[in-house]
Amino acid sequence: MDKSTFYITTPIYYPNDKLHIGHAYTTVAADAMARYKRLRGYDVMFLTGTDEHGQKIQNRAREAGKEPLVFLDEIIEWIQNLWRQLDISYDDFIRTTEERHTQVVAKIFERLVDQGDIYLGDYEGWYCTPCESFWTERELRDGKCPECGRDVQYVKEDSYFFRMSKYVDRLLAYYEEHPEFIQPESRKNEMINNFIKPGLLDLCVSRTSFDWGIHVPRSPEHVVYVWLDALTNYITAIGYDSGNPQLEAKFARYWPADVHLVGKEIVRFHTIYWPIILMALGLPLPKKVFGHGWFLMKDGKMSKSKGNVIDPFLLVERYGSDAVRYFLLREVPFGQDGVFTSEGLVERLNYDLANDFGNLIHRSAAMINRFNQGIVANPGDFEVADEELAELAVLTVQNVEQHMDEMQFSLALVNIWKLVRQVNKYIDETAPWALAKAGNQERLETVLYVMAASIRVASVLVAPFMPRAAASIGKQFGFSLVEQTWASLGDFRALHPGGQVATGMPLFPRLDMAVELETLATLGANRQDMKGKEQVGEAGRWGHSHKDTAGAQTASVGEAEKHKGNGSEGGQAVENIENKDQIGIDVFGQVELRVGQVRSAEKVEKTDKLLKLKIDLGTEVRQVVSGIAQYYTPESLVGQKVVVVTNLKPVRLRGVDSNGMILAASQEGMLKVVTVSEEVPNGAVVK
Repeated sequence: MDKSTFYITTPIYYPNDKLHIGHAYTTVAADAMARYKRLRGYDVMFLTGTDEHGQKIQNRAREAGKEPLVFLDEIIEWIQNLWRQLDISYDDFIRTTEERHTQVVAKIFERLVDQGDIYLGDYEGWYCTPCESFWTERELRDGKCPECGRDVQYVKEDSYFFRMSKYVDRLLAYYEEHPEFIQPESRKNEMINNFIKPGLLDLCVSRTSFDWGIHVPRSPEHVVYVWLDALTNYITAIGYDSGNPQLEAKFARYWPADVHLVGKEIVRFHTIYWPIILMALGLPLPKKVFGHGWFLMKDGKMSKSKGNVIDPFLLVERYGSDAVRYFLLREVPFGQDGVFTSEGLVERLNYDLANDFGNLIHRSAAMINRFNQGIVANPGDFEVADEELAELAVLTVQNVEQHMDEMQFSLALVNIWKLVRQVNKYIDETAPWALAKAGNQERLETVLYVMAASIRVASVLVAPFMPRAAASIGKQFGFSLVEQTWASLGDFRALHPGGQVATGMPLFPRLDMAVELETLATLGANRQDMKGKEQVGEAGRWGHSHKDTAGAQTASVGEAEKHKGNGSEGGQAVENIENKDQIGIDVFGQVELRVGQVRSAEKVEKTDKLLKLKIDLGTEVRQVVSGIAQYYTPESLVGQKVVVVTNLKPVRLRGVDSNGMILAASQEGMLKVVTVSEEVPNGAVVK
């Protein structure tokens, strides 16, 4: 039977310099999805690559005293080596300087001119070289590029334009007919309100002010502008219009793409310009464009000019690819922004990988060797505790499948770790050492089998995220190839007794926090911006409370400063907080803060801003209404550990009772819920 296909792409990265951890984030996420689909039996096509034309590349090569292609080859080698170090299992790596791409782009351009979709005109307006983007006067922010904040230049030159307006109605209709096309859904409203409703301008698709690019056949003084060149890689890489029957059969097999995975800053190009180009070519549109958030530093978005980028090579070198991959996909709900901190990295590796997962593998292998000569035992009848763990394992597989299909990697890992922690708890409660001491061999062998069977399930579940660890566990526990397939996870007892289990060193040794923070500081992981100032906002933990426009209570950092018009630039936010009226510990002590876990979340009817949360506080479940619906989907909050103000007077919002308030941090219109480690029990007092 022919396999179902799954085609996933990353953006093609711009190689004017080495990549940083943000690029790795996108690529690791795509790789985890590709590996997951392969495990599920799909015929996967995973594409990544590099966008190698444009003025910025030409200028950088000239500054380096090299020809553009020579300059690029060195960087591409570095990028491909990085992907090897991170275990990126791409099926193809497309370079836009390859003939298989350049020849087809030239043909596409000529075809679109012939059918009237592209016309020759004059461009006059603002241009940002670093972003390779044109902007209108109204789109500029304080006279600078709205994307990167750098200076723009006023340019005037002959250019070819794509008639975007011709396809706007069709595009909007497609949005309505395919609500899953843009994910997260909030990005669709942004595209419509910010770019389409104000009037979609025709797109400049050629330049004459530089010559490093694909030349327009009928007008060689023009080179094809970046987005028509770059975006078409998704079809040229799989054989579109290649003239080769074998390659064109490949295109027919894999297109349309199942997922274009991109950073949120280029969602516009992938959900407006790219669909329109495909419509003009008479091709189906991709099934989904997923615009994930950014990994931010404490001083904002990573930027080479700020000196705050993180070299992923250095992290992999110190912690290993599995640890880095796990941290990237676990730390932040996919689709939202998150803040990278050295403390967060080390805590995640210590608590999740060393304490939970690594300890489970190490102690289980040791006990199987100590109490059963290293042989997977033949179990007796399952007792209640065994059955409950087996049922949790099967349920975990179902939950992980749901979250992975929705590309909610963090939630998938949360569920896997619930199983991991429950297995550790099972070991503590069944106490194999006590069974051995008491001579209860039959029960001991059953417990040892359940431990090994649980580890088998967990090792397969983590394989898309941590492929090296999964392979190592499979080898250590002697799992067969069949026992390491996704299909085998439906049967908890698929593990055959008699296999040999080896002892070994811990997969993830515990780290010394002080040593790691000092080391990471030298690697540049905690650099502040060039002004030596650190912004307060999403990195903050405590601050003043406010009510959002719908009246829902949410505590946030930096909001008071923003309302005063001070913004969040430089050190102003820090200075403003320091100048607030000071309070004594007696006043602060009146606020009761407790850790709670979100058990359920749903939107409040007839409002776009409010979510109704059920929060487990250990001794009770509270209902809290919070004005965060514009920043979080309900499902992304379930399972999160949050900080709740528990001694506020109850209020009623839009007819719904709210008994408490959750803490969040805000900056520049974004709101982030403050979360805590899963190690902290529900109901714990925050001091």
